[in-house]
Amino acid sequence: MLYPLVAVDVGNNRLKFGLFDQGSEEALPEPAAVYGSDGSSSSLEALAGWLDGRLPAGGRWWIASVNRPSTTRLLQWLQQARPADQITLLAAGDLPLAVALERPDMVGIDRLLDAVAANRLRRAAAAAVLVDVGTAITVDLVAADGSFQGGAILPGIGMSARALHTFTDLLPMVDVRELSSPPPPLGTSTLAALRSGLFWGTVGAIRQLLEVLPGPCAGPPDVFLTGGAGPVVAGLLGDTARHVPHLTLAGIALTAQWRVASGE
Repeated sequence: MLYPLVAVDVGNNRLKFGLFDQGSEEALPEPAAVYGSDGSSSSLEALAGWLDGRLPAGGRWWIASVNRPSTTRLLQWLQQARPADQITLLAAGDLPLAVALERPDMVGIDRLLDAVAANRLRRAAAAAVLVDVGTAITVDLVAADGSFQGGAILPGIGMSARALHTFTDLLPMVDVRELSSPPPPLGTSTLAALRSGLFWGTVGAIRQLLEVLPGPCAGPPDVFLTGGAGPVVAGLLGDTARHVPHLTLAGIALTAQWRVASGE
């Protein structure tokens, strides 16, 4: 029995857990509940309370990770707190996705899972560009045949803010929470200029990549954004851009559904 299942997206700074209690043959599956964790012991103990009444003993976990230490801590917690549960760690070769790269195993699995989910959302004859606005920002291309083509990786807003503060003498640290809405482009103080450069520089880079990545694709691609800053950035990229808050978690759930249906 596949459901209920917990999909886990282990990122560089946070872990996101999605409880799925049913699948979908047409629409993108949506988690019934979502929990975020920083991976600390107290946060994982709170996870136990979140799971209470939602996931019976022997439940199934499908985990995708780009952070090995965080994954190790999670697995140790699961061994102690939920020893009867079934755990699957996903790798690139486990996904229902063609990857047109020489080393699929060296691609962040979150990028590939976003592509799995995008293949459920995009128009049949259209390519898709996927933008994940997280600790790092990824902008990737899925061809019209559904294959993952690669893309670009650039620093996230928070990472760029820390770099500007760390590698200069006088520039202050910018609270990235203040960038949840577009700042004025014209900064009339050092702090305002930093906010402008961080935010609009990121938007400009994404816009340029959306223009050049599709290359000779026939027709405009569908554009899907996910990640913490996804909603505000999506609103600045035109009518074709759509924010999908749980794209990676949905990709995990779709992969689990496919693997169980295939008898794997």
